[in-house]
Amino acid sequence: MPTSEKLAIDGGHPVIDSALPSGVSGPSIVGEEEIDAVSKVLRSQQLFRYREDGEAENFEREAAEFLGVNYTLMVNSGTSALICALTGVGTGPGDEVIIPGYTYIATAAAVIATGAVPVIAEIDDSLGLDPADVERKITPHTKAVVPVHMRGVPARIDDLVAVARRHGLKIVEDCCQCVGGEYKGRRVGTFGDAGAWSLNYYKTISSGEGGLLYTNDRDIYERASLAADPGLPMWTKSDEAEWRNAPFPRQTYRPSEVLAAMARVQLGKIEEILAHQRALKRAFLDALEEGKGYKLQHVDDPAGDTGVSAAVIVHDPDVARGYALALKAEGADVASIYNDGFPDRHIYSYWDGILAKRSPHPSGYPWNDPSYKGNVEYSKEMCPQTLSILGRSVRFDFNMNMTEEHARLMAQALNKVDAALGG
Repeated sequence: MPTSEKLAIDGGHPVIDSALPSGVSGPSIVGEEEIDAVSKVLRSQQLFRYREDGEAENFEREAAEFLGVNYTLMVNSGTSALICALTGVGTGPGDEVIIPGYTYIATAAAVIATGAVPVIAEIDDSLGLDPADVERKITPHTKAVVPVHMRGVPARIDDLVAVARRHGLKIVEDCCQCVGGEYKGRRVGTFGDAGAWSLNYYKTISSGEGGLLYTNDRDIYERASLAADPGLPMWTKSDEAEWRNAPFPRQTYRPSEVLAAMARVQLGKIEEILAHQRALKRAFLDALEEGKGYKLQHVDDPAGDTGVSAAVIVHDPDVARGYALALKAEGADVASIYNDGFPDRHIYSYWDGILAKRSPHPSGYPWNDPSYKGNVEYSKEMCPQTLSILGRSVRFDFNMNMTEEHARLMAQALNKVDAALGG
């Protein structure tokens, strides 16, 4: 079909004339294996994670082998994994933690849960943290930086690690949306002090909910483990050396054996999932003509991308809205990442409770904690670069029910729209 054909939004024939398959990653290929694994646990009636040769213990071991790390800890959500990781690196009251303005609100909530204050920094055309703005946002109170690998695309981790190390800061990598992703031959989450996975329904592999913390640092692992279970020393008898860190009471983030059983099966499918998604994204990118009205999202390491999405950044914000509408008319139901009035909790400007510094306690914790000597202020317009980039971004999502032909059709729709609107 020639790209010069009349746009469907103007009455022309759409590129995609039947609905694209819907779906996600891991949950879209749930089969008898997951059903059998969960049924086995239920029939055993042994649902508590602390048991000999248990599902959670085995998932941790298998995940450690996959990641190439020394220590892993399964918890009940990705948010919990971030909280435990931040606790593990020593984050607490009086500290500031730098996070991107484009991430799920849980990243900021995890910082607050440790008693620290989130500092919101700009993203760049990678749709991840802008290393230059991270450096600008560092204060004497900064304790850690949380790079977020969004929508399957690794952040500029080399540059971010360099900034953090230059200033003596801890790094917790939020890999919740990039489970299985790599950067220059290493799994994301292994460049900083700790990493975190989510096993939520929408993630690469899923047990419905669940999370994983991982690190190569024994002290971080111990502190994270204690943060996940205040009764931990009562339940375990480690074959290794005795705990080096004294127990302290915190929340309880234990997973059940049911979650772990499903997670183990899904982990066994992760390479299949990654290979399929990456093939879809390659087919999409290979079918694109040179963009006139947009540029592709910057990807530091395309080979490490999990392939779950592709984003283009249109040069003009008003035209970007036209691209989104025209693409939908062509049958490509894309996501226009930032639109006025759409409460996407992945964008800082919609984190109402955080921007207003709302606390569950009259003390105004953590912003008014006596330990905190900083003065972070928030506003909806505080990261103009982030809002500009997101306001011009259009995202194409890929899933396990799609074929490479579907991906090529999506690219053809973009070619057609760009030819008409790209100027």
